[in-house]
Amino acid sequence: MKLRSRLLVGGVAVAALGAVLGAPPAFAAAAPVALAASQFTLAANYHQYDALNTALVAKLGTAAVHTVMDNANHDRTGITDSLGIAGYQTGFRFDDGDNSDCANYPQGITTSRDAVGTAGGGNYDGHQLVLVSWYTKDGCDGAQSRSRITLVDWDATYPNTYRKILLVEPTGTEAAPSFKDVKVHAGGVVWYGDYLYVADTARGMRVFDMRKILKTNTGGTADQIGAVGGTWYAHNYAYVLPQIGTLTAATTSSAALAWSTISLDRVSKSIVMTEYTCSSGCADYPNRAPRAVRFPFAPGATTFAAATTASQALQLPWYKLNGVASHNGRWWFNSSGSKQLYYWTPADGPHTHAWVGGGESISYWEDDANPDLLWSLQETVGHRNVFAVTQSTYGA
Repeated sequence: MKLRSRLLVGGVAVAALGAVLGAPPAFAAAAPVALAASQFTLAANYHQYDALNTALVAKLGTAAVHTVMDNANHDRTGITDSLGIAGYQTGFRFDDGDNSDCANYPQGITTSRDAVGTAGGGNYDGHQLVLVSWYTKDGCDGAQSRSRITLVDWDATYPNTYRKILLVEPTGTEAAPSFKDVKVHAGGVVWYGDYLYVADTARGMRVFDMRKILKTNTGGTADQIGAVGGTWYAHNYAYVLPQIGTLTAATTSSAALAWSTISLDRVSKSIVMTEYTCSSGCADYPNRAPRAVRFPFAPGATTFAAATTASQALQLPWYKLNGVASHNGRWWFNSSGSKQLYYWTPADGPHTHAWVGGGESISYWEDDANPDLLWSLQETVGHRNVFAVTQSTYGA
């Protein structure tokens, strides 16, 4: 979510002391309450654009993830801000152009550890990657116009580089295929197997296939998108990722879900989501208690069944939630409005930890040899930090 306040950067000495000692968590005033999970459902269509995508692949050709990374053209840099949070382990910042860009905002985060787990060092197509979703506005104060992802190498074997890929929706006909911009907030993203799930606030999720990255012409003008006279353009992007399907959410006995952010739980093989809402006074967001809902994948698959019923649902006592994660029965919720990270299990109860300003989505990073991590990021212009903390620091 776009925050109007800038991150306040604390002193290095204070941050270092906090990282060593950690602030003792305070019990929250209230705890999540279980809701009837059966009221929340998903309808999946993974073949919505099969014919158009087959035609696009035939005309444009595909690029494997390793090819995209071989042609990465942006350099990530080290974090220079003092984040002032406990358990900090590592991270990076986007390059100066992306760090100061007032028209593009990073939102969701997932990694190749989500995609494949810890097997093969968490590598997908030979690379260990951090994937971040962004939304784009028409100018600094314009309307939302498109969405993209960045693939960031996170492996000492490769350069500290990243590449941007535009998200597109297929259009046209099989004889004359084209594509258009995906105009979603992309507030959350999950990479599971070969599939990329992107939150669509009012609908549910859009689905993409990481094996179907298309090559496009980088010429033309910055506003050209799709087929133009037999050439396919994408706002000067070299690569686009076309949507393959849609996951449409429905609710039977309460307000429709606002799909503000999502995350993968590899233990229960599910996607969890939560809502950005306000206690009162918001014009652009719901004024009610937010909910968190878990949707299980089909058994043994990285896809959802044609019809899926939620396996868990919670009403939450916290507001302005930009991030959610769940793993092995534990939950974390990030509130950008309060700069807090909430932890909860039924046994431990709720606990509140200090967190960064401008915080967005969360991704759980499993590790066989080292402590598990929570990855997150900041959207604040000038402070586009992507960072990881030890998950055990943020518990009971």
